[in-house]
Amino acid sequence: MKITVAVLFLAGLCVLAGAQENPPTNHALAQSIGLEIGQQAPAFALRDQFGHEHSNQTLKGSKGTVLLFFRSADW
Repeated sequence: MKITVAVLFLAGLCVLAGAQENPPTNHALAQSIGLEIGQQAPAFALRDQFGHEHSNQTLKGSKGTVLLFFRSADW
């Protein structure tokens, strides 16, 4: 009985894996998200967790700025 259940379970997994559709990959129509390389970011000013205001000009270093937005999975 256990072998029959295991075989049916594995057969079901194989059917599900084969039934998944791959999304169309038409790279010609893909839209870019974010800024292009070399494009300047629009001006912004935001407050941090301590209430201090920061802008893209105050964050800019001698070699530029890398700004990363990260949404935590622990909300």
